[in-house]
Amino acid sequence: MERCRMKQGVDKTSRRARLEEQGWKKQTTYDEPRLSELVRMYEEMGLQVRLEEPDKDDECTACFAGSAGKLKTIYTRERKARGARRKA
Repeated sequence: MERCRMKQGVDKTSRRARLEEQGWKKQTTYDEPRLSELVRMYEEMGLQVRLEEPDKDDECTACFAGSAGKLKTIYTRERKARGARRKA
């Protein structure tokens, strides 16, 4: 079996880099039924959850074959406290 070759580093103009600048942290990429289980788990931990299409520039693409539209990348970040002010 051929090993996946991940790109070293992240292009700072990539969607992933923009999400990270907004405080999102990439967790993993899955499809159903595990995807829903993981989303529930992160939400139960009090995290915000965001699902994105896998970034083919950022990840190994071997798993994408035959999985178009099924795989989602899970991003999480801490929930912002209500009434919290942004620091200037």
